[in-house]
Amino acid sequence: MIARYLNSAVDDQTRETLCAIAGDRVQFDAPLAEHTSWKIGGPADAFVVVEREAELADVMRLCFKRKIPWFVLGSGSNVLVGDGGMRGIVLRLGGEFASIELDATPAEVVVKAGSSASMALLTARAASLGAVGIGSLAGIPGSVGGSLRMNAGTDREIGDFVREVWVQSPARPVAQAVSVQYFYRHTTLARDAVVSSVTLAFERGDPAHVREEMRRRLVRRKNTQPLQLPNAGSCFRNPEGDKAARLIEAAGAKGWREGGAEVSALHPNFINNLGGASAKDVATLLAKVRRAVYERFSVELQLEVHLVGVFTDDTTS
Repeated sequence: MIARYLNSAVDDQTRETLCAIAGDRVQFDAPLAEHTSWKIGGPADAFVVVEREAELADVMRLCFKRKIPWFVLGSGSNVLVGDGGMRGIVLRLGGEFASIELDATPAEVVVKAGSSASMALLTARAASLGAVGIGSLAGIPGSVGGSLRMNAGTDREIGDFVREVWVQSPARPVAQAVSVQYFYRHTTLARDAVVSSVTLAFERGDPAHVREEMRRRLVRRKNTQPLQLPNAGSCFRNPEGDKAARLIEAAGAKGWREGGAEVSALHPNFINNLGGASAKDVATLLAKVRRAVYERFSVELQLEVHLVGVFTDDTTS
């Protein structure tokens, strides 16, 4: 059952400290819908944009000292935020965390990127230098940090290219390099680790060939995914040896609606916000789809999206 927090976890003293750290980049009782790709989500007690590692470290120390709940909201492309919002501090990484630096030799392309750097921008710039394999990361929405944590990718995943990962945490707020293992849609990153920067390395090939491959992949995504509507991409992981979208369609769930939410007719593993959908609508639809697939195929689909914050009922249990 999802816990229900009735009172703000950010008191006046904490508000003052946050303002001293981030100034006018702090908002209180800030609606999160505008910060998620689903365009859904209630208010955060505090929404803070940090632009430097030192600022993030200060907020981490604050959370550790005062036991304040916190959450890093990257580009909001893989989360469903409850209608009741989120208690504590919601962090958005900006400034130096959005940086992308590229270095190319005849043999390889090395990319150092901040956690909040755009995957779309990173893949485009790396492709222009001939980064072989970058096409497998093309079209992934969101940030580098989020992609790393869920080991995003298609035929190849981002973990295949990682050379170094730097993280910060409340217990160890100064950035440090860590070793990470990568699996299908998850990693061994600690739950309280905030990725601050990542270094990726690619074999170098012909830029024209790499760009053309990426173009073909992006066209295919455009033709097979409902990119024009607010959604969070694929909602369920593919079970071993099968596709979640195939199972959902075969279970008859394609086109199902709940309030303002709809199982996409173009790609059944997407749930679209048709306008005014609530988190409850989406969570209810997710539960109905899972149940339909299990009843038809005895396959229990696992969520790929993350449900966070305060929900109004137990549909997400």
